[in-house]
Amino acid sequence: MSALGDWAQLLRISALFTVPGDVLAGAAAAGVRPDRRTLLAIGCSLCLYEAGMVLNDWADQDEDARERPDRPLPSGRIPPAAALGAAIGFTGAAIALATRAGRPAAAVAGALAATVWAYDLKLKHTRAGALAMGAARGLDVLLGAVAAGGRPLRPAVALSSAALVAHTYAVTRVARNETTGGSGLAPVAALVTSSTIGAALASRGAGGVARSQVAGRSGWQPVRDLTAPAFAALYGITAARPYLHAALNPSPALTQRAVGGGIRALIPLQAALAARAGAPALGGALMALVPLARRLSRKVSPT
Repeated sequence: MSALGDWAQLLRISALFTVPGDVLAGAAAAGVRPDRRTLLAIGCSLCLYEAGMVLNDWADQDEDARERPDRPLPSGRIPPAAALGAAIGFTGAAIALATRAGRPAAAVAGALAATVWAYDLKLKHTRAGALAMGAARGLDVLLGAVAAGGRPLRPAVALSSAALVAHTYAVTRVARNETTGGSGLAPVAALVTSSTIGAALASRGAGGVARSQVAGRSGWQPVRDLTAPAFAALYGITAARPYLHAALNPSPALTQRAVGGGIRALIPLQAALAARAGAPALGGALMALVPLARRLSRKVSPT
């Protein structure tokens, strides 16, 4: 593998497609249109995500040497010092981008950066680890809500944050067994979680109202926008199958597929949340990332 390929593996670049939707869903939930500050927030989020990916492997060098010796750090293809330097650099770049987006964004980015570093260096192997990962996604949503001057206290922001926190918590619990397998309880819990989230988003519909002409009448009659339920259904389908397989046979291979499926399911979940908040076009744009993420994940694993 080339040096570029080694860094792509370390950075898990196929999972990057799941990051912008956090910020965009937060902006939609806060009732604002994405602008330049939203783009800065997305850049901040991407940098912190990559900082977390690199720091994760740096902190787990001994464990990976036993269980995943082909990873870039234990194999010696990337020096640990270079990885740590990259994590620090990504974090600094993230804070700089958030600062340009304004003080509220910088404050949230600081809390997000602290959560990322605390998870990788201290909390990962504790009971608080999965909660920290979920909190990071929730803060990502809040970052999108405040960056463009939105109203972060709107109920829609709390709903979007809670959905992503719950989903990420469930995926993280499954990921604890991805190298060893042996537990079907976490995939079952994740399946229940994703099914509950998907059903809630589908049943309550979208935040906007489409308009369509009813035959035989001269006026326009409001009809329900079905984009949010459709995206919610895609979210449920994407997550359910690999979770079910891992629950029935919790082998390392199927558990890893379940984790990958949970990561890929983030995009339709973000799309459903954006559509429910009244931005179905934004949700559709996020769904366009799905085939790109799937194609790249065949070359670079997201886990």
